[in-house]
Amino acid sequence: MIAKDSTEEAATVAALKEEVLRRLTITVCKDSSTASLRDWFIATALATRDRLAASWLASTKRNYREDRRRVYYLSLEFLIGRLLIDTLTNLGLTGAMRGALAELGVDLDRLREVEPDAALGNGGLGRLAACFMDSMATLEIAACGYGIRYDHGLFRQTIKDGWQHEYPEDWLSFGNPWEFPRPEITYDIGFGGHVEHTRLADGALAHVWRPGEKIVAVAYDTPVAGWRGKHVNTLRLWSARALDPLRLDAFNQGDHVGALTEQVRAEAISKVLYPSDSTPAGQELRLRQEYFFVSASLQDLIRRHMKQTGDIAKLAEKTAIQLNDTHPAIGVAELMRLLVDVHGVEWRQAWEITQATFSYTNHTLLPEALETWPVWLMEKLLPRHMQIIYLINAIHLDSLRERGVTDSGVLASVSLIDEHNGRHVRMGHLAFLGSHKVNGVSALHSELVKKTVFKDFHGLYPDRIVNKTNGVTFRRWLLEANPALSRLLAETIGPGVFDDATRLAGLEAFADDPSFQERFAAAKRENKERLAAKIFDSVGVRVDPEALFDAQIKRIHEYKRQLLNVLEAVAVYLDIKSQPSRDFVPRVKILAGKAAASYHQAKLIIKLANDVARVVNADPAMRGRLQMVFLPNYNVSLAETIIPAADLSEQISTAGMEASGTGNMKFALNGALTIGTLDGANVEIRERVGEDNIFIFGLTAEEVQESRARGIDARETIAASPRLSAALNAIASGVFSPDDPHRYAQLVDTLIYYDHFLVTRDFDHYCESQRRVDARWRDQKAWRRAASLNTARVAWFSSDRAIREYAADIWKVDVRV
Repeated sequence: MIAKDSTEEAATVAALKEEVLRRLTITVCKDSSTASLRDWFIATALATRDRLAASWLASTKRNYREDRRRVYYLSLEFLIGRLLIDTLTNLGLTGAMRGALAELGVDLDRLREVEPDAALGNGGLGRLAACFMDSMATLEIAACGYGIRYDHGLFRQTIKDGWQHEYPEDWLSFGNPWEFPRPEITYDIGFGGHVEHTRLADGALAHVWRPGEKIVAVAYDTPVAGWRGKHVNTLRLWSARALDPLRLDAFNQGDHVGALTEQVRAEAISKVLYPSDSTPAGQELRLRQEYFFVSASLQDLIRRHMKQTGDIAKLAEKTAIQLNDTHPAIGVAELMRLLVDVHGVEWRQAWEITQATFSYTNHTLLPEALETWPVWLMEKLLPRHMQIIYLINAIHLDSLRERGVTDSGVLASVSLIDEHNGRHVRMGHLAFLGSHKVNGVSALHSELVKKTVFKDFHGLYPDRIVNKTNGVTFRRWLLEANPALSRLLAETIGPGVFDDATRLAGLEAFADDPSFQERFAAAKRENKERLAAKIFDSVGVRVDPEALFDAQIKRIHEYKRQLLNVLEAVAVYLDIKSQPSRDFVPRVKILAGKAAASYHQAKLIIKLANDVARVVNADPAMRGRLQMVFLPNYNVSLAETIIPAADLSEQISTAGMEASGTGNMKFALNGALTIGTLDGANVEIRERVGEDNIFIFGLTAEEVQESRARGIDARETIAASPRLSAALNAIASGVFSPDDPHRYAQLVDTLIYYDHFLVTRDFDHYCESQRRVDARWRDQKAWRRAASLNTARVAWFSSDRAIREYAADIWKVDVRV
């Protein structure tokens, strides 16, 4: 969408053609007549990467020359997805590269499909980190992302007979053309051992950690280009290596497997994202992962700071570190260790530096997601850090008592150590205490953070919690995911909209224009046909693009309530069976998402969705009025196909449990209407798009708490709802599982007797809202108007806006754009 004159475009095409051929010949060592699609992809990616090099080096030099304050974003997840089209788009080279490859007989869109989808994240948190990296580069902030270079990332999901199966995601099996290995940048990471106490010459007590085990963190850098490629930042990912990869003595004695033990143990750290922590060994590996990448990142940024200033005392002046959720919270103790033990900073000053440097983003109100670690495990694995945590806690509690806080309940609730059910270190508390700002990710979530998980902390530190509503990289979710709509936007309100999302508001003037509505609908139809082809290729089901496409794509979890969606599908199925002559709106229900490998209930919901889909799609009585599909192996690339095609976006979590959501923003941006609860960013989306252009249902967060207080036995609720009773009876009696009629007995019993997520309480209102959806869909003029207004009014949810707020209010850094 970056305009160029024909002469300049032709010159760019010719240059890119030459660069791709050079890479194919010199790097891939293939001839154009024998090169495979993968060979062409590697050559194209490397040629594109070459275009970043000068800007990347210039950005780095400028950061040093101008002595800029730097932002470091620590995240266990970076769900970056495919990078070829993303990088070409940001460089303004998509059209030119398409032309260059066409002259070589290669289709850019086919290359796009060849690229592995880097599964370095699980969902919204990891995708948010990727969006933020894009916006930090776009706004020319001196920033670096830090994470782990997982060999396999999140598992590859396959569906066999309706059940989820997990396999390694081999995204690195053919190499990664986007990364630059940095074997010269390594750091020793210690575990275990003991702490020695010595006296310094001035009589002060010093602590020396003697780790019992050391491994090496090796850096791999990926350039992150901002819009128009003017500024390039770095995503640095760490890979784990053993100090000695092979015990040669054991190998020569015939113990060929044992000789590799240390290597296997070390490399396990960067092997898989979120290894199961259901065993003590798995729990230890998870903690090793978190400390590994945090320690390497802090050592690295301190090295860079000392190179720039030579004064460790100025760290907070020149550095801002953002903790993306609790996973990197051990960084608070690690920075204290590095300042006090390694750099000789006095404790009080070190704590002031630490608090002024760190800020912490909370992403959840779920207790199980606010990490805690057993004290015994921390003492075993990180003995010096446990000492530091004890001291931080003691000073913290003593200071509260000096302020007159004597309530034992309050002191216990804000202690870093949970003394109940076995002693645990509360990592969320550590992140809160060690940061100068703590932010929620939507207005509702931030208020609930103050009232729930950090209620007592908020009472003691009332200015620390702030809100920073999430945002998405709107250019990726329009230009790359939805070129049809992007063309329409550029033609209607000008290509400048991709420089400044606020210009989307200009679309509102065309919302009632019949000609524009037709073109808007045609773009949607193009995307629906593309998704319909994808559905057929994936699961063998032919769906009608004229039907309403109803999508729920996200991590499978009980609080996200995919079960509510499936129950409504069952109810509609039964209605069609019992009222075959009634006029039903044709609808295709589309679900996708992964369940944690050890989360049995979520995996059972996936099986139910597939069982229901199998029965519904095979029933001739449906006559296309209801179809249902579960698409396997949900990732960024699949989202880029589903989101532009969706007519309806399902955001139906139990109110008060979804921190924000970013899928809801992407769907609205692409002209899908939302059906959802007043949860997370849905509240703010309603405020932006207008109550007439969204379908809100269900209990509010306050009503959820009140309802739970009265009890979560749902027998009366179910008895009062004939449609709900019929749907549950059909599932429980084996209508959808004739091979195992009792398969879902436990699932149904949970809803009846322990409906913690209030699926049954919201069911009738959800069904009523779905009928309002049907009524709006029948009036296509009204639907198209509402859809275009959704696109026009969601510019505020750009990650550029979110990063501007972080930069001004938390990081105190300049934005250059």
